Amino acid sequence: MSDACHSHGCAAPSATQSPRYRRVLWAALIINAVMFVVELAGGVRAESVSLLADAVDFFGDAANYGISLLVLGMALTWRAKAALFKGLCMGAFGIFVLGWAAWSAAAGTVPEPVTMGVIGALALLANVSVAVMLYAWRDGDANMRSVWLCSRNDAISNIAVMAAALGVFGTGSAWPDLTVAAVMGVLALTAASSVIRQARAELRLPPAQPAHA
Repeated sequence: MSDACHSHGCAAPSATQSPRYRRVLWAALIINAVMFVVELAGGVRAESVSLLADAVDFFGDAANYGISLLVLGMALTWRAKAALFKGLCMGAFGIFVLGWAAWSAAAGTVPEPVTMGVIGALALLANVSVAVMLYAWRDGDANMRSVWLCSRNDAISNIAVMAAALGVFGTGSAWPDLTVAAVMGVLALTAASSVIRQARAELRLPPAQPAHA
């Protein structure tokens, strides 16, 4: 019975219906929306591709948390469809960032490192806070897993943005910024692949049968 319950995602409803999980998602949505505005302004001011890419990522994550709240408590099929959509969005973000980095490399713009570093540190604090709040639900269904992966990847990206700021400051070159932006794009594609595979597997599962005494 335990194997069948695991394969049909029986443990998921209790977690997805948790008032605490809903509150965490609302907090994550608000934090990501605020940081989108902050990083967008900072990225434009510093002319940093990695900051602007991270700003777009914050916007995408805020939308993803909103979708997660919308399907919370629905059947596994609907949560898997939401995860599939988010996985496709993560993949599109990765492709967009890689293209943007290539365009900036051709333009030859050098970003301003101090602004990069300060906003990168603020973004890291925001994302670590969200990742800590979501840690307890990292092994749930595809939808819950996609939420956790977004937060984890964002924290990694923020550390990379701070390293890029240091690299730009030390070299006077845009390449540290462009390299980090490219890594962020690849990371988004990798996470997207993981979420899409799990979501498709869940969509292929037969409907869960009610337990009999």
